[in-house]
Amino acid sequence: MDLLIVNAGSSSLKLRVLGPNDAVLDERSISDWDGSGDALSELSADAIVHRVVHGGSRFEGAVLVDDEVEAAIEELVPLAPLHQPRALELIRASRQGDRPVLACFDTSYHRSLPAAAATYALPVEWRERFGLRKYGFHGLSHEYVARSVDAARIVSCHLGAGASLCAIDHGVSVDTTMGFTPVDGLVMATRSGSVDPGLLLWLQTAGGLEADEIADALEHKSGLLGLSGSGDLEKVLAGLDDDRNRLAYDVYLHRLVGEIARMVAALGGIDALVFTGGVGEHSAPVRAAACRALDWLGIVLDAEANESAAHLITATGSPVRAYVVPAREDLTMAAQARQLLSG
Repeated sequence: MDLLIVNAGSSSLKLRVLGPNDAVLDERSISDWDGSGDALSELSADAIVHRVVHGGSRFEGAVLVDDEVEAAIEELVPLAPLHQPRALELIRASRQGDRPVLACFDTSYHRSLPAAAATYALPVEWRERFGLRKYGFHGLSHEYVARSVDAARIVSCHLGAGASLCAIDHGVSVDTTMGFTPVDGLVMATRSGSVDPGLLLWLQTAGGLEADEIADALEHKSGLLGLSGSGDLEKVLAGLDDDRNRLAYDVYLHRLVGEIARMVAALGGIDALVFTGGVGEHSAPVRAAACRALDWLGIVLDAEANESAAHLITATGSPVRAYVVPAREDLTMAAQARQLLSG
């Protein structure tokens, strides 16, 4: 069965047709995507599989999309406003045809989080009424990392415009940096990452800012963009002689290294550190800086291998190995879809 894998970003669209043995039969990438589903009709496949960022507490794996599933995905739009509406538009466009339409969720891999990692210290009434818990995201990418690297304790670093870490113990997610929404955790291109909730309340009560204004700033005007004026890490790295760029990079790296250490603590040690995603795959300076800051863990970087983005970027004999793994959410989605369709 040929599968059309649909990965909708906030402003980009990636399409890939996978045939037998997951061979890539066709692919398209649209950087300035206008939100339409026209491109789907141009690619031939037996079924269409969509990446959906937020699956809430309901979805544990791939599902066939019907009216009920579509409505459940729509209910979660406020929790992932950058990506969920785009995926929903494409799902609706796909359902106009006669091909099976499936959804795979970035949150499903983190359903395994232990209660200690997933539970917020908030009133039980709130947690039960609103379903408050750490959901985690980038699960399709982190799951692919878990299948791609032969190690028991892995810290997976999905670094891109959106970014998150995952602590993987024998293939199972036991902690992650994103939380109830994808805003939490690391400093990202335009998202703030973790911020003192008391600060946000102060902005409303003393600063006079409206909730919508704060939400928009946290999603679209913070992170590297808020610190340096650019959400492009390459531009930040190219201009480190500028004080704003230097601060942005230092804050970005400080948070990244600290959160990696927290993931190591959740695992009780580390066997492999893995970089994936656009920044993780292509930014040798970020990988080098993170590994140098974590050399106390036993990471001995091979500078030449790192510069060439080799699969293994640590030196022979390094107690902890570090890898570069291309992000292939599509392969995780295909595996989940084939299992469902064959069952």
